[in-house]
Amino acid sequence: MREYLAALHEIGEIQEISQEVDWHLEMGAIARRCYELGAPAPLFTRVKGIEQGFRALSAAGGVSSQPGLYLARIALSLGLPPESTGPEIVEALAAAKLRAPIKPVVVPTGPCKENILLGEQMDLLRLPTPLIHDGDGERYLNTYGMIVAQSPDKKWTNWSIARIMLIDKNTMTGIVAPNQHIGMIHKMWKDQGQDMPFALVLGGEPAIPFVGGMPLPAWVDEADYLGGYFGEGLEVTQCETVDLQVPATAEIVIEGFLSKDEKVKEGPMGEYAGYAWGGEGAFQPVYHVTALTYRHDPVLPFAVAGEPVEEDHTAWGIPNAAELLAELREKGIPATSAWLPLESANHWAAITFPNNWRTQLGYNTDELVRQVGEILFASKAGMGVPKLLLVNDDVDPSNTKELVWAFATRCRPVTGEVAFGSENTNPLVAFLKAEEKMSMHTTKVIYNCLAPDEWGDNLPKRVNFRRAWPAEVQEKVLANWQNYGFK
Repeated sequence: MREYLAALHEIGEIQEISQEVDWHLEMGAIARRCYELGAPAPLFTRVKGIEQGFRALSAAGGVSSQPGLYLARIALSLGLPPESTGPEIVEALAAAKLRAPIKPVVVPTGPCKENILLGEQMDLLRLPTPLIHDGDGERYLNTYGMIVAQSPDKKWTNWSIARIMLIDKNTMTGIVAPNQHIGMIHKMWKDQGQDMPFALVLGGEPAIPFVGGMPLPAWVDEADYLGGYFGEGLEVTQCETVDLQVPATAEIVIEGFLSKDEKVKEGPMGEYAGYAWGGEGAFQPVYHVTALTYRHDPVLPFAVAGEPVEEDHTAWGIPNAAELLAELREKGIPATSAWLPLESANHWAAITFPNNWRTQLGYNTDELVRQVGEILFASKAGMGVPKLLLVNDDVDPSNTKELVWAFATRCRPVTGEVAFGSENTNPLVAFLKAEEKMSMHTTKVIYNCLAPDEWGDNLPKRVNFRRAWPAEVQEKVLANWQNYGFK
């Protein structure tokens, strides 16, 4: 995280705020304004009522308004050049699935152990936890951290992101969805009559939220995938009070046990679809905290969920696209790229195909649509996406303007819309009815935006600057741009 902050500083993507700010709504409002402007990520160094040295960072996975650096924070998080494009980031994540996983390297200690608080010393209220939105049920300590959980037989260690609400100095609560991996592991412990050991890692390696948000299959360890991605094992160290290992350089680590039966009300909270539903929240399991360890001058990262674009749409949406792409390729479908348009709040996914996909597969559009739906809607990656758009790869799926153009000009009303019946869904999808939230099933649709079969493999020439004028004319215009009077 420290190296990441320095890298962001070098390219003007971080703004240190030394003026005192209030954790009660002000921090959340500043961060939200930064998301909406594409302003640098705010690093808060003085928080009202919090001892000096405790810091907070938001919008680490936000997008930038700087030309050529739109996805710089995401790219740097994943070890890529800051000017990397969306398809390049997705390809890097998808390609890593073909590499051999590399297990973490256990080290005796690390910076995360510079301060160790146990027993009566342990106090979560020392952290600069924000009350993010007006109307949130409480302060949310985890919105961009990673929960470590392990199956009782130790054959599966899961790293995942789920929101966690602060209750008091040593208890928390948060969503533990039964169809998510943390819910599955929690049930394993509950079936044995035991509380589930957990560790909450805040401010680990910047790539971790993108892997924690990636819908890898059950029984696949995110830490091993991350090792394969980078070509070396991540350094981890043993927790103080639970039998789990955490990234050694983490800013903050919270340890304890997730109760097998004790529940309290959690929420409401403004969420990634861009809405804040009222009400009293729902009962969720209680996290009992047994240890708090942290670096000197620790940094607490947090996300401000809401209308796009924020970390739910980048750290979840971009890895989700990579997993969709990888799953199609594993099934022999020649997809060339995938993207969850950031402005769609993870409710759309666009999949691109080469112009000659019919020749490669030997069948027509109807068969392709059916296969894509059966593969993706049955997968964990496709569970939360209710609308798929299939387009030719002359369209950049990460360019929303191009995608809207392709949808408008290539998808026929009615016949270009293929509905699928009762499919698995994320209960936080915005338009679900109450009964669909409970059953976690809904209807889904694929929009066929592929060039009509009558067009064949040769698409008409697109009329834009890059494609409709000779190269020498383009070069002349670009060379003389300032001479024409443009800045």
